Amino acid sequence: MFYSRLTCLFIGIFLIIFSSIIASAPTNQLQAVQEAAEKYVRTLITPPKHGELNVQAGNIDSRLHLSNCPFPLDVSVPGRQTLNKSVTVLVRCPNNAWQVYVPTQISLLTPIVVARRPLDRGITLTNDDLTIQLVDARFQRGQTYTDTVSIIGSRIKRVVGIGQPVQGNDICMVCRSDEVMITASSNGLNIITKGTALGDGALGEQIKIRNSKSNKIVDATIISVDQVTVKF
Repeated sequence: MFYSRLTCLFIGIFLIIFSSIIASAPTNQLQAVQEAAEKYVRTLITPPKHGELNVQAGNIDSRLHLSNCPFPLDVSVPGRQTLNKSVTVLVRCPNNAWQVYVPTQISLLTPIVVARRPLDRGITLTNDDLTIQLVDARFQRGQTYTDTVSIIGSRIKRVVGIGQPVQGNDICMVCRSDEVMITASSNGLNIITKGTALGDGALGEQIKIRNSKSNKIVDATIISVDQVTVKF
């Protein structure tokens, strides 16, 4: 009688342990499916320099009962999807004949200069006005900047809210009527003179400058705050 009860006890414990293993298997497999989807998407996208690539697989219906796959999962991006903000990943276990579509979110974060405080028109930017944050730059429109030094001394043309990226059309690195330094270069020869800006512009833009010495108007390219270059 004693041994019979002991045998029943062992069987009961075994069944409890076995049932817990069976119950946990689908959960573990669901997690493996999510991880496989994330890992695969990361192989398709080059992380931005000095930035971050974040890939997050969406939740999978916990009611799905996926048998443990004895071999590596087969992962692909079906159709002609673009690797933009989101993508649907197909994860398959060919041996066990099941497949799951996994919605996956993607963010490419790059360091961008943003306003540390609200910036009103006419403000001349200082280091205290700016900071750098990781922003999903793919959804930013216009020219942005990756370091604060390059735009310190620029003037705000349009109101920029706190935390918003400072863009090229928000500032003038050279503003109308500003006195600028003109560097004229040709065949390794550089001539530096002064001039007056006849318009507004940001880095890389071309504006007209009146040469203070010759009084001629030339087209010049902005290379930094209050500095332009021309070719002759």
